[in-house]
Amino acid sequence: MRILILGGTTQASQLARALAARPDIDPLLSLAGRTQNPLPAPIPSRTGGFGGVDGLFSFLGAQRIDAVIDATHPFAAQMSAHAREASARAGVALLVFSRPPWTPDEGDDWTDVANMQEAVAALGEKPRRVFLTQGRLQLAAFAAAPQHFYLVRAIDEPAELALLPNRRFVPARGPFALQDELALMREERIEILVSKNSGGEATSAKLLAARLLGVKVVLVARPPGANAAEVFQLDDVLRWIEAHRPAP
Repeated sequence: MRILILGGTTQASQLARALAARPDIDPLLSLAGRTQNPLPAPIPSRTGGFGGVDGLFSFLGAQRIDAVIDATHPFAAQMSAHAREASARAGVALLVFSRPPWTPDEGDDWTDVANMQEAVAALGEKPRRVFLTQGRLQLAAFAAAPQHFYLVRAIDEPAELALLPNRRFVPARGPFALQDELALMREERIEILVSKNSGGEATSAKLLAARLLGVKVVLVARPPGANAAEVFQLDDVLRWIEAHRPAP
């Protein structure tokens, strides 16, 4: 069974490891190439785009793909939309392997916003010390509020970093431990944490640290959900694969 995994997440890596030793499955991991030094993959992989919906449709046919598993980031809306359309045109089964969004708990001070522009507005006019953990994309939105200090954390240094006059960049890759998050926020005297609601455990410690320190959280909501089957557990993915094997 030939499976295309659209990856770049913890879920994609988890699935790749589970399929690596399966002689009955021929998996291929596809990475967008936005991270300069991705973690080594235990299965064959490719890097780069497909050339839109038409390119992905052609790729599915040329590679004789039997099933597509979309394990991209919950905010990779364009890639997910392309996967839905190309898979439907090719008659290839599609599953979304994601993680549930975070939900507030007692003691949390969260403000939910729809996009980065609303996140900037939620910071207010008074200068604050802000921890940006939404990744290296859409950083330019915060240039509209130069009065704040920004602690920026991402795997690779953002190209737009220079647009923020008062900032410090921290290169880091999750998972992050609670004690480390507490120490960083205390050291930098963080008042507001900005994050996308990507869910998952790898980066959730920052939210618990914010709760314990009384730090306000501005959380950007996910884009509208995909019109496709979606699961959050590896076992459910493996069961779906078995149910969608091509006829012998």
